[in-house]
Amino acid sequence: MINCYIDLSKTDYSIATNYKILDNPDPEPLLKIYDQYCAYNNFESVWPVFPEQFSSPVHDTIGYYVDEQLVAFSLIYKINNEWLEDQQFAWDYEEPKLALGIKSLETECALYKKLGYKYIILGETSEYKTHFDGYTEFGQKNKAV
Repeated sequence: MINCYIDLSKTDYSIATNYKILDNPDPEPLLKIYDQYCAYNNFESVWPVFPEQFSSPVHDTIGYYVDEQLVAFSLIYKINNEWLEDQQFAWDYEEPKLALGIKSLETECALYKKLGYKYIILGETSEYKTHFDGYTEFGQKNKAV
């Protein structure tokens, strides 16, 4: 297994979608979106998401909206003042053509770069992640860590 991250100094994304950082959100609609996301993708086994994570001071919960309706979220773990981990993204797939998975990560790169963070860990590498500016695999030469 190879893990990867985005070096935010190598990105120049702008806010790509309608978002809000949610302060102490009700976990019920977020967990419903997560269940829809897992069902849509036919995941045999999924990483658990706990209601307490959405209001934890070490996490940011970012809600994504279409026509004022919450349709997706990202759960971002703030490791320290330079590193973040994008722990979970989920959306309801009601409108797949919106490409919210890509637009949300572009938004998060722009947002957290502006806030002074340097890196976002994306977890295990996959083909679609390689297309993001600043994509780096852990263990590559010239790595940040």
